[in-house]
Amino acid sequence: MGNGTSAVTRFSARFDNIWIVDGVRTPMVDYCGAFGALSPTDMGIKVARAVLERSGVAAADIGSVITGSVAQADFDAYVLPRHIGLYAGVPQEVPAILVQRICGTGFEMFRQAADQIILGYAELALVVGTESMTRNPIAAYTHRGGFRLGAPVEFKDFLFEALIDPAVPVTMIETAENLAVRYGISRADVDTYAALSFERALRAQADGFHAGEIVPVVNEKFELAEHANRGIELPRKIASVECDTHPRPSPVEALAKLRSVHSGGVQTAGNSSALVDAAASALVAGDGYVRKHGLKPLARLRGAAAVGVPPDIMGIGPAPAIRALLERCGLELADIGLFEVNEAQGAQTIAVERELGLDRDKLNVNGGAIALGHPLAATGVRLTITLARELRRRNLRYGIASACVGGGQGMALLVENPGALS
Repeated sequence: MGNGTSAVTRFSARFDNIWIVDGVRTPMVDYCGAFGALSPTDMGIKVARAVLERSGVAAADIGSVITGSVAQADFDAYVLPRHIGLYAGVPQEVPAILVQRICGTGFEMFRQAADQIILGYAELALVVGTESMTRNPIAAYTHRGGFRLGAPVEFKDFLFEALIDPAVPVTMIETAENLAVRYGISRADVDTYAALSFERALRAQADGFHAGEIVPVVNEKFELAEHANRGIELPRKIASVECDTHPRPSPVEALAKLRSVHSGGVQTAGNSSALVDAAASALVAGDGYVRKHGLKPLARLRGAAAVGVPPDIMGIGPAPAIRALLERCGLELADIGLFEVNEAQGAQTIAVERELGLDRDKLNVNGGAIALGHPLAATGVRLTITLARELRRRNLRYGIASACVGGGQGMALLVENPGALS
């Protein structure tokens, strides 16, 4: 496509002894659904506690807490990283940080965890991505000095406004439409892809695959000695949320009846990523910690890459990011057994598929964000966990998880299943 980045500008790294010990997530619940009133901090605490319990790793061993939450969805958002660590039982002296690369935030947390371990800051890091799309605020940035008589009142929907890139200016949907034109992608192509995403997600849900990474969410109190209690309170008459809520039968015929977002365009509400609330967490460790404690990690983290692309076609970002990652790690596309490319929009995913020449049978095999949802900071963590688990199930060695990033970026991680036959 002529938009690849040069070797000089490629931001990438290869890792040799970094491990993903384990990972879990909440169900992904539709916008304004059962998680609509939950603080992203409390969802983050939930998955942090769950990954520690599932892995058997002691919270006292955590040396760094790395979190992501793109939208400030609660008044205590400033202390979200700190509260997640503290209420998960991490020692008080261990610091916590919030990172942000929009849709690539989940991957960025893994990258920073690897860097911290390599640099000797920690042996074991707790990674948590948590996002409430529902609680994105109605906000104003111009009224700190008050309201003048007759002046515009500038409260706006943060969630809607955040989907516009004023530099170009285009909406995120329009960036996908630009790619559809550039790659000759039709409405039928996008609906066919979306129907497959739903079909695969429903199959993975029915056969129990998704349940293997989900921790059910129930009413729960998070206690911390000498501190105020936190917790989760679900809506009345809902005792537990145990599965993703967006997957539904969505044949091409039904998707074809939906109106496009832009007149004459290919993107609709049915073939774009779903708005959901969710959190996901993982533990990242160095080789010494893994050997010392006799752990059997979920996967090895072998590399990371991030690139910049033109903002008006930001959705192509995974393609050059994947190329940069492969070059850094000395691999070819044919060496990769599975790909998880975040389905921000159907046309965007197809554009990446066509640019790289990906085999659709290796792409998002358990459904993607069109069917499951895209909870910004949690997405990269979810994709990485899902990929690692599927590599093990299929006895494949390498997989890549990737996403486009608003503003014109792409990010990708290389994951290895060391138990696979070479």
